[in-house]
Amino acid sequence: MIAPIFVPATRPERFAKAAQCGADAIIVDLEDAVTAADKDAARERLMQVELPPVTRILRVNAAGTPWHERDLAAAARLPFDAVMLPKSEEAADIAAIRAAVPGKPVIALIETALGVAQAMALARCEGVQRLAFGSIDFSADLGCANEWDALLHARSTVVLASRLGGIAAPMDGVTLELDDATKVRDDARRAAALGFSGKLCIHPRQIAAVLEGFAPTAEEIDWAQRVASVGDQGAVSIDGIMVDPPVLRHAEQILARARAMRAADR
Repeated sequence: MIAPIFVPATRPERFAKAAQCGADAIIVDLEDAVTAADKDAARERLMQVELPPVTRILRVNAAGTPWHERDLAAAARLPFDAVMLPKSEEAADIAAIRAAVPGKPVIALIETALGVAQAMALARCEGVQRLAFGSIDFSADLGCANEWDALLHARSTVVLASRLGGIAAPMDGVTLELDDATKVRDDARRAAALGFSGKLCIHPRQIAAVLEGFAPTAEEIDWAQRVASVGDQGAVSIDGIMVDPPVLRHAEQILARARAMRAADR
């Protein structure tokens, strides 16, 4: 999952369109995209809507909110493939989701200082499929700038926690610019370079830029193919760079990403 897209739960007429825009999953949002006054009606309406045949994730409201338990009860009855928990902070909240919605994996969206501090524990929770980093809420929680330098430590922590927890690499947060494909692509490239394997999207126009940002460049693929062709021959040199087993492993990872992107295109 590289470029999932959020869709407000109040706009079911957009579900099919979102599923056809190139995103590899839709995240039906009961949290930020729905006002407090509309949450109950939006949840009830989901019971009557046919969801498109793509990977479907339900973002419920955070634990401790008035709507959380009702959201989980709905998730247990609806054909979603996973539940996204915003403001994930405590392992107990993951366990509660697992009990209320058995058999469905959880995506733990980390958006607070406590969530980052608990990232390792969250990554090791049974049922957590993946972490995601909510950069907008996190910067608001800290009162810091929503900029790469300011959030580098938090992002790195989420990536390391995922690796040490033995789960898939995390997804990075959204880019707010809707009409700046270059900004979206560059943000995706920086996330990929840091070890993220996907990026949350908020508009169909962002999908192509995110996919481009996570795809290895032609130059990277060419280099990786030449390194892989050498194989495990000890330390050799390509383009003046020593190639040893760790470099070979990196080349193989680039080629694996390229294959994954081609598969996603199909």
